[in-house]
Amino acid sequence: MDVKQVVKQWNTVATEVAPVDYAVCGYDYDVAVTAGKIHELAEVMLQNGFYLVDLMAVDVKPAIEVVYQFAHVETRCRVMARAFVENNEIPTISDVYQGANWHERETRDFHGVVFVGHPNLEPLILAEEDVDLKPLLKDEKSILDVAAIRRVQPETESAAAKSEASKSQEQS
Repeated sequence: MDVKQVVKQWNTVATEVAPVDYAVCGYDYDVAVTAGKIHELAEVMLQNGFYLVDLMAVDVKPAIEVVYQFAHVETRCRVMARAFVENNEIPTISDVYQGANWHERETRDFHGVVFVGHPNLEPLILAEEDVDLKPLLKDEKSILDVAAIRRVQPETESAAAKSEASKSQEQS
């Protein structure tokens, strides 16, 4: 797999592609995509030999964020793709990755996210009478901004700390 070529393909569908430190984060790339492009990104991932590791949702401001984790079959390349739901909906990728079926159903159960085009979006874990129960949604005052939950790379922190230290040395 030519990583540079794959990154170019991601850039055609993503709003942002950022390399991250695997030793710190446990993945190599952070990819932000709009909800409308997640299906296209999933197709690109499959075409390039990636498999779906996990799919989950996070209740943050400004909207619920669906997080997809992909890994490459032959090369150690792990990708975290993120998309905010729009009007509580996001397209399904279960037609691209069959393994997404149960993940999407579970995310619907716990967060209320509707995966448009899913062939069987029936409750997976919760009882059918609990369809309005969304146990992982937070109350409005406890929802954090998405920036507050993002992991900051230590290099960025240490570079800022070094800059501050050099400024204070210059002043003294």
